[in-house]
Amino acid sequence: MKMKILLSFFVLLPIIILSQEKKLELLPSGLQFMPLKANHQEARVGILYYPKNGYLKVDIGNNIDLIKFRVDSDLELNMGIEFMAYALSTNYQGRRLQIDALDGFFGGNVSMSYKLENSSVKSRLRIIHNSAHFVDGHYDFINNHWKNNINPIPFTQDFGELTLSHFVTYNSLRLQYFGSVAYSTLVRPSLIKKYSFNAGFEISSGEILGEFLGKETNLFYANYNRYAGMPDYKISTNNVFGIKFGEWEGKGIILYFSYYFGNDIMSEYYYKRENKFGIGFFVDFF
Repeated sequence: MKMKILLSFFVLLPIIILSQEKKLELLPSGLQFMPLKANHQEARVGILYYPKNGYLKVDIGNNIDLIKFRVDSDLELNMGIEFMAYALSTNYQGRRLQIDALDGFFGGNVSMSYKLENSSVKSRLRIIHNSAHFVDGHYDFINNHWKNNINPIPFTQDFGELTLSHFVTYNSLRLQYFGSVAYSTLVRPSLIKKYSFNAGFEISSGEILGEFLGKETNLFYANYNRYAGMPDYKISTNNVFGIKFGEWEGKGIILYFSYYFGNDIMSEYYYKRENKFGIGFFVDFF
């Protein structure tokens, strides 16, 4: 029932928007709600290297705003789509990456931005399908069985996620803090809890390092916390420290360090708790 209500919302909103043609913009530039940099379930293109074991997390994805609707000079609504996947590469044999596990996501979102006197409030509603899979890198072809005797799990989450954020500027510093709640209409395995909660912040400055090759350089720190039942409710935290070459809300290259502790981000291993340090990069191409 809840999913039907959400789908009805996505169907009716374009009809309402199209009736206000003068306020409508098709394929607007940029993104209204920027992907949260410490959230691994965001569309991006990049690689994260784990020095401890030499593994790689490989991200491929895109997030596009299709329609912008200007309600007035302070309030805007956007609708977009997002498709993404991230994979765990455990070694390199035969001159190709051996992919152990893969998580795939696709869906859509509605975002809102409201300007206040000295700040802005943004929100994003996502409707996402997530499924997880083991790949050939997890299979022992010589002995004809799954490696480590860990068989595939038919992991699935169909969820809606509502995020609210507040964006404030203090002199040269920018601060965004946020919170969200998510509900899954379908989960497999069934022991996974349907509700989860997230919170965190991002702080950045484009004036500490100055420019590089004529482009703005942003030093930043991002924190993301997830409280989810996998199957028991526990907190997972990701901390990211890095540099973005390019405008903070525009196209750019990000170099970063990360430290994560919590449930494994690869959903086929969702029940495992881990902590790991990574070095990586990704690209904002909005």
